[in-house]
Amino acid sequence: MKRIVKIVFLVVSFLVFELIPAVAAHSSSSNLSRKVDWEPVMAAIIQVESNGNPKAVSGNSVGAMQITPILVAECNDILKSRKIKKKYYLRDRFSVAKSKEMFLLIQSKYNPLNSIEKAIRSWNGGVHSSSKKTQRYLEKVLRAMK
Repeated sequence: MKRIVKIVFLVVSFLVFELIPAVAAHSSSSNLSRKVDWEPVMAAIIQVESNGNPKAVSGNSVGAMQITPILVAECNDILKSRKIKKKYYLRDRFSVAKSKEMFLLIQSKYNPLNSIEKAIRSWNGGVHSSSKKTQRYLEKVLRAMK
């Protein structure tokens, strides 16, 4: 009987001290994310990427935010996974409004904590970008935001 009491005590202790706080933290993860006004960030990226030119072209990157075909495909994959019947086309990269929508969509998936630094770095180097390779870009965008 003592052994059963000990086991029950251990299980209850585990639930109270380990599992419940973890579940509570996970369920309130939306509280950890902060609301960000992305407009200044997007405006700075537009300035750095194309000097505000919505018709800018540099290799596969086009539009004011210099969006690649891969990013358009990723946005469409995100929409499909969320069962949203919307689709972006390559020509949408020339629309500043649609480019901003794609930026916000990418942030919603890959930057749930709304880190401005992560948003800027990933826009330049991809979602798995290194800090070293994106440092100059980060500095340029932050200067453009001032």
